[in-house]
Amino acid sequence: MHTKKRVLSLLACIALFFPFYIQAGDIKIGVSIGLTGKYSQMADMQKKAYHLWEESINKKGGLLGKKVKIIIKDDRSDKKTAVKIYTQFILKDKLDFVIGPYSSGITGAVMPVVEANGYPLLAAGAASDKLWDQNYKHLFGIFIPASRYAVGFLEMAAMNGISNIAIICADDPFSSSIAEGARYWGKKFGLKIVLFEKFKKGRHDLTTLAKKIKASNAKALIVCGHYVESVDMLKSFKKIKWRPSNYFATVGPTIPVFYQELGEDSEGVFSTSQWEPGVKYSRGDDKAFLIPFEKRYKIQPSYHAANAFASCQILAAAVRKTGSLNRKKIRNALSRMYSMSVIGRYGVDKKGMQVKHFPITIQLKKGKKVVVWPEEIATAKPVIK
Repeated sequence: MHTKKRVLSLLACIALFFPFYIQAGDIKIGVSIGLTGKYSQMADMQKKAYHLWEESINKKGGLLGKKVKIIIKDDRSDKKTAVKIYTQFILKDKLDFVIGPYSSGITGAVMPVVEANGYPLLAAGAASDKLWDQNYKHLFGIFIPASRYAVGFLEMAAMNGISNIAIICADDPFSSSIAEGARYWGKKFGLKIVLFEKFKKGRHDLTTLAKKIKASNAKALIVCGHYVESVDMLKSFKKIKWRPSNYFATVGPTIPVFYQELGEDSEGVFSTSQWEPGVKYSRGDDKAFLIPFEKRYKIQPSYHAANAFASCQILAAAVRKTGSLNRKKIRNALSRMYSMSVIGRYGVDKKGMQVKHFPITIQLKKGKKVVVWPEEIATAKPVIK
């Protein structure tokens, strides 16, 4: 009897101190994100949102009467590590579902094992157009493809008389897709691309490139990359004591730490967002996500958090629609269904690429993000020089 009590006590301790302890019969969802490494800023936002959704859904009774458990692993922002994690999720742990990792490159790396084993995957942190050119049958986009990220900024530039534009990008799939799309749409808007150049991912000193941009006589610059690139480019401009009149960068400016790191140097910067506070698509969106997120974490969520939360909402909608945990049925539902989430509409084409969602263009003003495009939902007018 004494031994039995000790065993029960040990099990209680495990349940208390290890959040990955899972009860039999739980619905288990696995996700790998870069909690360390170059994607840590965005991944931390996603982790917070996943925990928030898990708590929220279980308070409402779970899914199909079962408790839901999200198992989060750190892939260190590394492709090989992520592949190992998803292989374990699927082949060893035999989890019910998986959600995509952060970044298009890492998502592309894990897709072969996901596809081969018939797991539907919602791309919670990936948008490279090339992902949907691989004929995957189990990959579903959450937000618009990267090639359309800069459309709002390009439209505003054209409408305000900007003619010369420079485009630079890191050489990863996501950044390259944004750059190619910006070049295509820039020409459609009648803009002149005076400089188009790629640089090695992980290169921090961009001073030489900053000088090239200055010499190009560009009135606007589009920086295609993640958080680090958006910061490093501004720091390089500061070294040469110059910056373009209009600065647009993807990912970085949407995260609160961007302003904390750059201060006044972030003033006037433009970016693309998939979601922003104040832009609501359904009644109750704020109560479901924004308000509890701010209450729990004492910070404002970025769109990366909203995307993660939305991915869970969409997966849950597919489970409810089918009344099943059968992955084939869920895959078929995700390929056909129309649904709403905190980031707006969900609906994909035959490739699984998102076609119903639309992006938002924001600008930083005095350390705060304001929506400047589309005009119908803008909270402020853009300052374009």
